[in-house]
Amino acid sequence: MTDLRLTIFSVVVAVAALVLVVELLRRRRLREKYAVIWVVISIGTLIVAIFPSLLRGVAQAIGIQTPSNLLFFGSLLVLFAVSLQLSREVGLLEEQSRRLAEEVGALRLRLDAMEKRADEAAAAQDATEQQKAERGA
Repeated sequence: MTDLRLTIFSVVVAVAALVLVVELLRRRRLREKYAVIWVVISIGTLIVAIFPSLLRGVAQAIGIQTPSNLLFFGSLLVLFAVSLQLSREVGLLEEQSRRLAEEVGALRLRLDAMEKRADEAAAAQDATEQQKAERGA
């Protein structure tokens, strides 16, 4: 009876995770490239929940005594892969942010130089107009 309750609970959790991923995708809160890994994890969890003997068989085949140790090891690998991917993404975003800040700085310098030239040209034109007005008066 305990195994049946655990199986039902595991199936419910795996289905809920899959529904959550689909809903986040639908609301555009999760990008497709990240959704693939979460869908695979949810489906894998669902398969292991429905067929726990599969986990036992794989654990025996690779020489792990307790199937839960295989599950923990697999979870560790998944967390490592996700952390590595997110670290890579952060690095790329930092580089992009730095490059954009440099471009903004360069554009500000160009804008300041243009405004200075425009101000000088306007001042020169005002001085010319004032000289013409003084001659005509």
